[in-house]
Amino acid sequence: MKIPRTGALLLACVPFIAICFSVPLWDRVYPLVLGLPFNLFWLICWIPLTSLCLWGAYRLQDRRAAKGTSE
Repeated sequence: MKIPRTGALLLACVPFIAICFSVPLWDRVYPLVLGLPFNLFWLICWIPLTSLCLWGAYRLQDRRAAKGTSE
């Protein structure tokens, strides 16, 4: 089993931190964004952003595997 790269782990943690620990910042019904309460808009935005973060973490890890190095 290969140890994940630190950058890949940090990038993979970004969505978790943004969704779970930022609640006091966005827990409001108003303002409305695109007709949605801001809190719902925030959570829906993180669906594709999570995919992008995990893709980036995969690319960071894959780059290390392509080099054949272990850190």
